[in-house]
Amino acid sequence: MSLFLRLAIGFILLIMLCWGSASLSAWHQTRETVNELFDTQQMLFAKRLLALEPATLQNVTLPKNKALLNHHRGKQDDDALAFAIFSGDGKLLLNDGEKGRDLQFEDGRDGFRNGHLRGDDDSWRLLWLTSPDQRYRVVVGQEWDYRDDMTSDLAQSSIVPWLIALPFMLALLLALVWFELRPLKRLTASLHQRAADDDTPLPLARLPKEVQPLVLALNGLFSRMADLVQRERRFTSDAAHELRSPLAALRVQSEVIQLADDDEIVRKRALQQLDTGILRATRLVDQLLTLSRVEADDLRSEFQPTALAPLLQSVLAEHFPQAEQKHIDLQLHTTFQPVMNGHQLLLALMLRNLLDNALRYTPDGGQVTVNLTARTLTIDDNGPGVSDEALTRLGERFWRPPGQTQTGSGLGLSIVKNIAQLHAIRVAFSQREAGGLRVTLSW
Repeated sequence: MSLFLRLAIGFILLIMLCWGSASLSAWHQTRETVNELFDTQQMLFAKRLLALEPATLQNVTLPKNKALLNHHRGKQDDDALAFAIFSGDGKLLLNDGEKGRDLQFEDGRDGFRNGHLRGDDDSWRLLWLTSPDQRYRVVVGQEWDYRDDMTSDLAQSSIVPWLIALPFMLALLLALVWFELRPLKRLTASLHQRAADDDTPLPLARLPKEVQPLVLALNGLFSRMADLVQRERRFTSDAAHELRSPLAALRVQSEVIQLADDDEIVRKRALQQLDTGILRATRLVDQLLTLSRVEADDLRSEFQPTALAPLLQSVLAEHFPQAEQKHIDLQLHTTFQPVMNGHQLLLALMLRNLLDNALRYTPDGGQVTVNLTARTLTIDDNGPGVSDEALTRLGERFWRPPGQTQTGSGLGLSIVKNIAQLHAIRVAFSQREAGGLRVTLSW
């Protein structure tokens, strides 16, 4: 169901409920007011009658109420008021000449009560008053139907105009809602016409303030989706480009194995080259996937306090066989036991890549020194180092300094930079005075 239809049904129900409640309340208030007014009128009329001398008026012929009222005010009801004056013993002395003749004498207390006329089932409101000398009793009556009709007429005079105006008010209200919903309709049409790869922000002009947060959230979503698509395209392009050479080498080695026939030496060497190529391709794919995950996902929700010293010792233990194979002196110096809030696996991967680079580019018999302080971690090697121009490009994707003999894909330091950025760690590369490269991590 559309928002406009839900609002229309809601407005209709709400307006009818409010109108019904207001009408009921108006009828009750009008009824109370009418009863109070006519009770006061009856009381004043009864007191005026008590001021007369009924004995002198016994043979007086009063004009017909209905005829008199019709002459002055048009057609009128004859049950607006009726009165009669009785003696103390119940003898009728005077009446209005119409309904008053049917008022029945009641001996009792003064005040208002409900009763009936002689030979009539209609309910009347009667007021009885007794003269101070107890010689006369006056009764003034009014039919309840007359009061109810008066109440209905007064209530309708205030309710019916609103009932007539309700459809027009509802139509104007729905027109206003339809007009105010036009920005959402324009936004919907714009989204329907939008291309899948269009990351242009939606305009905020001429939009209500209540809708602007929604549009801002959509713009943020479009931006994140564009970054995700760009990363996926870059990952696909990088994977296709970088895997071309390892796969071609694997194919060549496979052909060499097929052509080797009975030459066991050539076959063995080709198999070794094939294993090396498979390991290189596997490492490249792992690095590409790791880099894509670090760039695409926000892993801060998985952070936890991580002690760096034990983590660094574990990573160094993994690289001792590699260092012993090249007779490299691998040293660790820790003066503090810092604890960082971070992703333990990614931090280990960052340290592993840095140590792997240092060991691979350090010549046989060299030295790699790791120093850990409260706020910094430095890794020094005495390898050949790089030029000042190449120093500024370290960490670029798939870039390796020229003239390198070591195998690699140029992704290790790029992964290091992305992990460091995720943990708000600054990475700096510098030349050592004694020769070699120094990597400094600070936080």
